[in-house]
Amino acid sequence: MLVKTYASAVEGVEAQTITVEVNAGGEAREGKDFFHLVGLPDNAVREGQARIFAAIKNNNFRIPNVKFVVNLAPADLRKEGSAYDLPIALGMLASTGGIDKEDLDKYIFMGELSLDGGLRPIKGALPIAIQARKEGYKGLILPKQNAREAAIVNNLDVYGIENLKEAIDFFNKKIELPKTIVDTRSIFEDTQNIYSVDFSDVKGQENIKRALELAAAGGHNVILIGPPGAGKTMLARRLPTILPPLSLHEALETTKIHSVSGALPSNAALVSTRPFRSPHHTISDVALVGGGSNPMPGEISMAHNGVLFLDELPEFKRTVLEVMRQPMEERRVTISRAKITVDYPASFMLVASMNPCPCGFYNHPDKDCVCSPGVVKRYLNKISGPLLDRIDLHVEVTPVSYDELSDYTPSKENSESIVERVIKARNIQTERFKDYKDIHCNAQMPSRLLREVCQLNKPGITLLKTAMEKLQLSARAYDRIIKVARTGADLAGSEEIEIEHLAEAIQYRSLDREGWAG
Repeated sequence: MLVKTYASAVEGVEAQTITVEVNAGGEAREGKDFFHLVGLPDNAVREGQARIFAAIKNNNFRIPNVKFVVNLAPADLRKEGSAYDLPIALGMLASTGGIDKEDLDKYIFMGELSLDGGLRPIKGALPIAIQARKEGYKGLILPKQNAREAAIVNNLDVYGIENLKEAIDFFNKKIELPKTIVDTRSIFEDTQNIYSVDFSDVKGQENIKRALELAAAGGHNVILIGPPGAGKTMLARRLPTILPPLSLHEALETTKIHSVSGALPSNAALVSTRPFRSPHHTISDVALVGGGSNPMPGEISMAHNGVLFLDELPEFKRTVLEVMRQPMEERRVTISRAKITVDYPASFMLVASMNPCPCGFYNHPDKDCVCSPGVVKRYLNKISGPLLDRIDLHVEVTPVSYDELSDYTPSKENSESIVERVIKARNIQTERFKDYKDIHCNAQMPSRLLREVCQLNKPGITLLKTAMEKLQLSARAYDRIIKVARTGADLAGSEEIEIEHLAEAIQYRSLDREGWAG
């Protein structure tokens, strides 16, 4: 008897329905193969045979001594992972009369079986649920740990089960499975913008707070340069708290990426705060941008709609940093293999930090640098010019004085007050770019729009010309300065870019200054 069940395969951050065809027929002779699995399965799928037979047997169900042919269609798409155990097991049971097959074609099934029939969690439950609803399936049956994640998709019945027997009894009409129901908007509103840190924790550093406010308001990349213990990491970790709250669309988009990566906590439903990713400097280029033999999202995609923090930037391998250049411009990364090409979104804010030299005390107000001549320049040269050009704000972080550290008076400038100004500036930008689909903030503005929305007055043109000639800035740095100045004007509520906005933007090109590194 031929029976069809339905599963799903995840490519990139999208899912594709897989038809699991199970044909049972003919007596299996001793010594001959009785189970044939075709349809381009990988080793994890092939090994499912042992798990499936053990799970069925240990749940007191009998499989007749017949030949099974299982086809995973479309056959030219590689099937990966162990989540096909459940649909194959149900197809085998239905093809031999073990369960009623009447409603099997109305559901998508996913889940890895343990030997006792229990179900283990899967990756990519959210994109699978989205595709199931899109194709008109009645419901989705998957491990209980993934049920809340899938249930944020409305108009789809989601059933979380703990073991194979529950699924069998459900289709044999012996039990009713409870639907997993999630109020997506309520969860989103209740958990939105809840952080354990705040800018009020930062003592002093008012100029750095201003720079990060500029970065948040315009979506600009920033690098913090300062000695050890100056507060670079502390400041960077608080940047997400002053970014505008995620919209529901952004939250769903971010959740899809974390779902595919298997990074969502068990029983989690939605990523409702902006991601903050801080990979170690020993990371490989594949781990950073994504890829591998079975392509998976990298750290830059995990930071989508949030912040990617690279601490001690010069310690990262140069090849790792260079592969970021294109995704930073295009805000997505394309992974190409011989038989597959997948796209991952990668719209993130880059925040980097570094010591000014190997010893860390170059330009320190109190301590002397012990680095030999030329070492500071070579240290800075570990970061390529094209990468630095893509960083809008170069900010020098100076140590905090004892008086500031010992002042326990709560700071009036907390994240809540800063984010209000940031949101106002972002609203101005939203109105400015309302006719452009892929532009949401000043940092994303292409060069062709600069002349239209960033016109300079005569004093501003003179100032910028002098800075370009003296600092020998590149064309990309020219664009960055004007974009930052536009953000400064937005924060001030000014329609025109005034000379003070331009001067502030120029001062945040520290690493371009002649003689900065000796």
